[in-house]
Order: sequence, then structure tokens, then C-alpha cells
Amino acid sequence: MIYLRSNKINETTPLVFLIKSEVVERKFTMSVDIDIKKLLESGAHFGHKTSRWHPKMAPYIHSKRQDSHIIDLTKTVEALESVLPELTKAVAKGGKVLFVGTKKQIRPIIKEVAEATGQPYVTERWIGGTLTNVKTINQQVKKLHNLEKRMETGELEKRYSKLEVQRFAEEIEALNEKYGGVKDLSGKPAAVVVIDVVAERNAVKEAKTLGIPVLALVDTNADPSEIDYVIPANDDAIKSVQLILGYIGEAVKEGLKNVKKVEDKK
Repeated sequence: MIYLRSNKINETTPLVFLIKSEVVERKFTMSVDIDIKKLLESGAHFGHKTSRWHPKMAPYIHSKRQDSHIIDLTKTVEALESVLPELTKAVAKGGKVLFVGTKKQIRPIIKEVAEATGQPYVTERWIGGTLTNVKTINQQVKKLHNLEKRMETGELEKRYSKLEVQRFAEEIEALNEKYGGVKDLSGKPAAVVVIDVVAERNAVKEAKTLGIPVLALVDTNADPSEIDYVIPANDDAIKSVQLILGYIGEAVKEGLKNVKKVEDKK
């Protein structure tokens, strides 16, 4: 594992300094390899316009370039190296990780990572009460499961006309759009992963109400104070989000392997 360390970063420091400064070897028990060069290439360091910045993000900012802030990628690496082992532990104990990202360009990435790791997700509009009003959400999920089962067994086709069956199919599609990502979530997730805390403020609020740890990509325009695990990074660029979610997905998979090992020993 390569870790970059420097105490001499200022506003005039070239961006390449982030990957060419003093390099020291550091040992980690974490199996996920964080590559700062890939973070740089993905554009993870590009923040918002300086006029839109949030003062509490100051510790995570490297410098200014023209009218935009540049995120200190050494802080991004440190954050990932700190949180990913914790995420792996939580999953190894049987916990679920809820992925949340409803911005159009982010939805496919969230869904791909969540489905690849068997985790719940929300990619459409966050429905109020998804975490805090479990009773109402469970009613809708139960309805969805019931309709899907009846459709799969052919019960609906036997009992109703083609037009009515089509209406049931449309209802199933609508319910899946709202609840499909969380229909197999039972109980509270062990953690919530959020992409863009400004856009997903309601998800963050519900998680905090229930005491669920929030791990989030936080850009320079957001308030990091409500986030348990801040990963400073560009939360708009597809490559940046894809890369970091990939690291998170690897940590989840590592946890799942450990769950299987425990089950095999029983």
C-alpha cells in the first residue's frame, strides 16, 4: 500500500504534488487497495465554485484553481482507509448497507454496486419514512411481494382478464420503482452510504434519527458535520463516484466472504 504524506501543501502547489510528494510505505490489514492516482484521474479532486463552498469543508480543501476549490485527495485516501475496514466488519456481522443516490447520472452506478453485493438501495426519489416509518413501508413492500408471487405463479392470469393482468403488471412496476431496492431489507441497515448529502438530506436525517452511521461522498458545497464518515470527493463526476463506490463495494464483498467463513464453521 502506498500512502502519500506531506505537510507542505499550499494554494500554489501543483496538482501533481498530490501524487508525487514524499512517498512512504504503510501497512494495512485492509484488503482494498486505494489508488490516489486513479482518484486524481477520475476527477475526484474537483470541487464546486468557491462562491458555493461550505466553510466546514475547509479542512478537506487543498487549494483554489481559478474559481473552483480543489479537494485534498490525501484526505480522501485517509477517509477511505479509515472507514472501509469498519464497513467490512459491519457486513461480516450480518449487517446490511443501504446505498442512496438519486441523481440521474448516479443511479445506474448505485444500482450496479448494490445488486452486485446483494445490498439494498434507493435510486429514485427518497420516500419519507423509508427508515423511520417502517410500518407503512412494510405494508407497501408486502403488497409488492404478494403481487409478484401471484404474477409468477400464474394466479393473476387465471383469475383476471388480460387487461386486468396488464394493470397488475403496471402496478408491480410502479411499486418496484419506489420500493424495489429495499424490498428485501428487514430491520435497520448497519450503515447508509450516501452520494451527495445535499440532494439526499432527508435520507441523512432519517438515518441520524435512528442512530444509523452515515458514510458519504461530501463535496465542497456541503456541510460535513452531520456525516459520521466523510469521504471528501467530487460527487457529480461519474468516474469519481464509480471509482469510490467500487472501493466501497469491494469492502462489502470482503465482509460477505467473512460471513460465509463464519457460517461454514458452524
